[in-house]
Amino acid sequence: MNENPGQPTPDRETAGSPNGWERSVIEKLSFEALKEQKARRRWGIFFKLLAFTYLFGVLMTVVDWGGDRDAVGIKHTAVVRMIGTIEAGGDVSADKINSALRLAFEDKGTAGVVLQINSPGGSPVQSGIINDEVHRLRTKYPDIPLYVVVDDLCASGGYYVAAAADKIYVNKASLVGSIGVIMNGFGFTGTMDKLGVERRMITAGENKGFLDPFSPLNQKQKEHAQTLLNDIHQQFIEVVRSGRGKRLKETPEMFSGLIWTGEQSVQLGLADGYGSVDSVARDVIKADKIIDYSVKENIAERVAKKLGADVGMGFWQGVGTTFSSRVE
Repeated sequence: MNENPGQPTPDRETAGSPNGWERSVIEKLSFEALKEQKARRRWGIFFKLLAFTYLFGVLMTVVDWGGDRDAVGIKHTAVVRMIGTIEAGGDVSADKINSALRLAFEDKGTAGVVLQINSPGGSPVQSGIINDEVHRLRTKYPDIPLYVVVDDLCASGGYYVAAAADKIYVNKASLVGSIGVIMNGFGFTGTMDKLGVERRMITAGENKGFLDPFSPLNQKQKEHAQTLLNDIHQQFIEVVRSGRGKRLKETPEMFSGLIWTGEQSVQLGLADGYGSVDSVARDVIKADKIIDYSVKENIAERVAKKLGADVGMGFWQGVGTTFSSRVE
């Protein structure tokens, strides 16, 4: 009787032969090797399925599958979200915002465009490029209005962009304005003196080390920087005056860099009334259906951020831009 089902049972003749026991051992070893191979194959399949499930989950998380834009062509309100600091290469860059605006205006079903802003400002160059594109699109598509809806904040470069809209809608508690320009940095000369550190900087061009934080403040360079800021500030003021026109009720402090509540901004003519994305779509544009045209990050960008790759890039950008002007 075979006490181990599934295993081969040597016959009496083989077991009794001089080499029978060797053959029996070999058969047993072969059988065990076969079982181990099958087990490895099952575990391999399991881990492959596990890896596939994980990758599928990641793709579902990072891929923009089209969502809201499935109904393009049907009458709707197009929304472009400008949320965050305005900067080249960032989430709120002129490239991304303008691409989204063009898609919104080009769609035949767009009844009106809402630019939703929640931004503290940022690059005057990027803000200016977006402002110019808004004007261009409004001229090219005169029958499609563009309204700005402010969430919590529309300051500085954010307002620079907003000034190009047909109308600006706010919440009473929104913060609006900060029409000014800032250039900031640090001076470490006192600390270096205490530590006994000597600054050694060699340049070709007397102003190449412009406002170097490790050198004493150069008055001539400071005056030049102030001239630059004044020039950019005046550009900002003209953009606001041109965009708001007779609606603007100028005061001596309007362009001083102060910020105003949404309620105050309406009184000053910096905004036109109160509203949200939904209320403007429903009551002003008369198209309840809302489609989001905001440019989403691609897979590589999202995965890189999830892995923290942008941390290192942010460090080097910070090192390379010790001094930068911001519309704030």
